[in-house]
Amino acid sequence: MIFMEENSDKRLGKDRRAQPTPAISRYTFFGRRKDFRRKAERQKGGYVDRYSSVLFFFLVLILVLNILDAFLTLMILDLKGWEANPVVRSVIDLYGMKFWIWKFFIVSFSIGLLCLHSRFRLVKEAIIGISFIYFAVVIYQIYLLTQI
Repeated sequence: MIFMEENSDKRLGKDRRAQPTPAISRYTFFGRRKDFRRKAERQKGGYVDRYSSVLFFFLVLILVLNILDAFLTLMILDLKGWEANPVVRSVIDLYGMKFWIWKFFIVSFSIGLLCLHSRFRLVKEAIIGISFIYFAVVIYQIYLLTQI
């Protein structure tokens, strides 16, 4: 019989998995893994099957702020304002007032990628930072609209 310390991070025997779990698999919807058991895995990062409600909150917040940003941008453009972001400005030049469709899909796709990689180092901080930047942009746009 083998006895181990309670806080040991070492594996017993051979690793039963030949390869790590892929980012999208059958476990994405039906898996149970929410976190990593070993300290080395937590530091390295990886993929899990289920995500936290805090992560869900910040991802939905980014999506809502993105929609609000597009709506406020349309209002500012109607009042003879201009877009400061050169990338979005070029998309507005190409697609006109339907730029928000492009913007929505790009941000939605990016949110999906951020969610899948949320257990890697610095991604959680990036998600929180993006939400604060979006929040600041929306507050600034509301300020601009109140000054007109």
